[in-house]
Amino acid sequence: MTVASSTPLVVDAFTSFDPTAHFVWVAIGAFLLTAALDFAGNRTQARYAGSVAWALFGVFWLTMVPYFYYDAQSPLQTILSLAGLPLCVYTGYLLYGGRDSLLTLTRAVGLMGIIYLPFTTIEPLKMWLIETVTIQSHMGMQLLGYSPGIEEGMNGYQSRFAFEGYSTYIVLACTGIGSISIFGGLIAAVRAPLRRKLAAFAVAVGVIWILNLARNVFVGLAAPLGWFDYGVFNTITVTLAGEGMRTSFFVSHHLISQTLSIVALVGITLLVVRIVPELFDVLDDLLYILTGDEYDLRADLGMEPVMTDGGDD
Repeated sequence: MTVASSTPLVVDAFTSFDPTAHFVWVAIGAFLLTAALDFAGNRTQARYAGSVAWALFGVFWLTMVPYFYYDAQSPLQTILSLAGLPLCVYTGYLLYGGRDSLLTLTRAVGLMGIIYLPFTTIEPLKMWLIETVTIQSHMGMQLLGYSPGIEEGMNGYQSRFAFEGYSTYIVLACTGIGSISIFGGLIAAVRAPLRRKLAAFAVAVGVIWILNLARNVFVGLAAPLGWFDYGVFNTITVTLAGEGMRTSFFVSHHLISQTLSIVALVGITLLVVRIVPELFDVLDDLLYILTGDEYDLRADLGMEPVMTDGGDD
């Protein structure tokens, strides 16, 4: 969600900056090449291609730091972008060194790009998604007794909540498609029966969609109605984002919603792995990248070993 009077504060990283956009799609292409090489049985070449893909992906996140720091003024996104380069380079290093289990995660990133790509490149599809989310978010506001109406936002879509004066509008990053792409890519990447994959994806999409609408309603009301326009919050906002940032938007969107989004992603992950336990292998790899220690989350959480159920891979 973005403020109606400023540059969008949640970047659509795949389309907002031309050089960066081209760069990230080169990285996605390298991820897909890695998946193709692995599928063809060229494991060694897949490792090499994957290590390059991860390095490119890390540089992409580094190029996003100035935007998140200066324009978006988002502390959380700035920190995550800064961490992106070393984490991605380290992942590529591990893959190059023979940790073949990381090929699943590598394949997942490429598939995430395939899911996300149509919504950034096909204008009617992008417009439909943004305007659909706007309408449903407005319906949520109406359930709470507010009916500001919808008008054209700065992105040219019917996406702005028409509060008088200060207001917000929906952009692609406010639709939940990013999170949907993450879970879609992960679920598609693992080897598991198709029936369970589809069930897990349906659960993930449903929960993400509902939580995303709740976030849009919260921020869409908090920002124009000044729910957090109090001394302590003003001080926090000025300290972290400067004088030009609207306090209630910064607190509701950057501090509360972005923090809760991490909690939500963890919760959704716990739901999904109960349907597709094969994802535990990917999570074990992620924890190894972050900590350097080997994990067996399936055993630690007391989950039963994966049983084949006759489904098609």
